[in-house]
Amino acid sequence: MKLNEVRNELSVRGKNGIGFLFSAIVIWSIITIIFLQSIEINQKNTYMLFSTGLMFPLSVGISTLIKADWKLKNNPLGNLGLLLNLAQLIYFPILFWGIIKSPNDAIVFFAIITGAHFFPYGWFYNAKAFYVMAPVISVSIMFLGLYLNGDNLWLIPISITIFLFFLIFWLYLDYRRKMKGIDYPK
Repeated sequence: MKLNEVRNELSVRGKNGIGFLFSAIVIWSIITIIFLQSIEINQKNTYMLFSTGLMFPLSVGISTLIKADWKLKNNPLGNLGLLLNLAQLIYFPILFWGIIKSPNDAIVFFAIITGAHFFPYGWFYNAKAFYVMAPVISVSIMFLGLYLNGDNLWLIPISITIFLFFLIFWLYLDYRRKMKGIDYPK
């Protein structure tokens, strides 16, 4: 099997990781609600970190509901998706630094890390949407963060949520296009 065929199989069987992205929408919606509260920024940042603990169980549940195979045991690149996701954790020292040194900017750091970590999934799923949206999200959040004051930080997580909806839509179109040309089990 050729490399592009392997990647397209990952894309179709895993449905471009849409189950994980739907989970991210839930988490970023929770973070939006947290940042709309009138509590101190350190509490907001703490609750933001705790909310990320929902990611894996939600992703597994949503992937099961939409019948996406995220394990991909028979694919030689199957474990790479997990490693790419774990690679995001390597950026967490930047987030922790932000929480300690610049608490108001921690949400910006987290949003940029989230957007940027999508880039290698462009190769993994052979999907242009990830290649385009990763820098669009990261750069947009950077500019938004430059112009926000502490009262409007909720605009960061709501922006990520909107970007994620757009990314899911684009990835769904990509998935449907690949389904027409590839005879893999749904």
